[in-house]
Amino acid sequence: MEITQVESFPIELPLESPVSFSNRTLTYRDHAITYVRTADGREGVGYSLGYEGAHLVADAVESMLEPIVRGEDPRDTTRLWREMYDGNVQIGRMGVMLRAISTVDMALWDLKAKAAGQPLYKLLGGNSESVPSYGSGGYYRDEKGHEALRGEVRRYVEEGHDVVKMKVGRLSVDDEVERVAAVRDEVGPETTLLLDANGVWESTTEAVRACRAFEPYDPYFIEEPVMIDRVETMAEVNDAIDYPVATGELEGTRHNFARLHDTGAATILQPDVTVCGGITEWLRIANYAAAYDVPIAPHYNWNVHTSLLGAIDNGLWIEYFYRDMDVKAFDDVVAEPLAPGDDGRIAMPEEPGHGVTLDKDALEEFSA
Repeated sequence: MEITQVESFPIELPLESPVSFSNRTLTYRDHAITYVRTADGREGVGYSLGYEGAHLVADAVESMLEPIVRGEDPRDTTRLWREMYDGNVQIGRMGVMLRAISTVDMALWDLKAKAAGQPLYKLLGGNSESVPSYGSGGYYRDEKGHEALRGEVRRYVEEGHDVVKMKVGRLSVDDEVERVAAVRDEVGPETTLLLDANGVWESTTEAVRACRAFEPYDPYFIEEPVMIDRVETMAEVNDAIDYPVATGELEGTRHNFARLHDTGAATILQPDVTVCGGITEWLRIANYAAAYDVPIAPHYNWNVHTSLLGAIDNGLWIEYFYRDMDVKAFDDVVAEPLAPGDDGRIAMPEEPGHGVTLDKDALEEFSA
């Protein structure tokens, strides 16, 4: 097998109305799509959410990474990851370049599993035939009050989820307490409630004050109470409250995740395979975490994270977004998107590869 072509391009998926979390408002979702093709006619695909920078990720793939992997065997994932990373370390240990590496590495693993004739989760070890998911949402919209929020989380429970997640941090602490109280009242005491602040609070004092105000409503974790770069501040928050901090969706490489754990900044780790360096690095992070019995609850991208969580024994949950909630739109370009059953669990894809086939017509329609 020999890589003959690497193609990467951005797409933009419009949202019907603007949607916000604590510190950002979005009107569309953009992704960088990467295809790696071989001389024998195979192709693998990878992708990453762009946050309005997908074109930069795609440019990085074609200008910086394609020359490194062209002519190589796509099954040499460990060596090619190191060559891509080391070859660009001066300009991109994180961010755009690491997302670019993530897309290529995902495509390589897709090819590798297809060549082996195995679904990815089996190739990686095959721990489970299905994994539990949680209904994720609770975003902010101008017209969305407490009743709409209640209706949203009620829908998740009715769909079979016993775990739900909501955004917090955009409003005052008192207003956020009212929102959390409304959700807890709606889902009842037996449903697990997760909170996500997207790094909104600027100090230990602010974060601890808010997180303690939520304690009467029994949250299971608080995600990103402060920005991920403030590792010591995150550790102070984790130590000061009665429920754990989870973080990692914006973090890259095993070294940074080790620091999150070793400083006590996070009790639950949330690596995103499209951000942290791809499947090669995601597995290193998960295996490191397993040595300390740290659970993995990956961020977003359920279509590929399902296979990864199904291959490890310290997986916690898959994050799932219903498309009609108009928050995450990537399923618009997935040929056969995964979805949870009525028990909230997502079954493993069984076709060879990582199981995410993209609709070429849809990609063309949403090309940026």
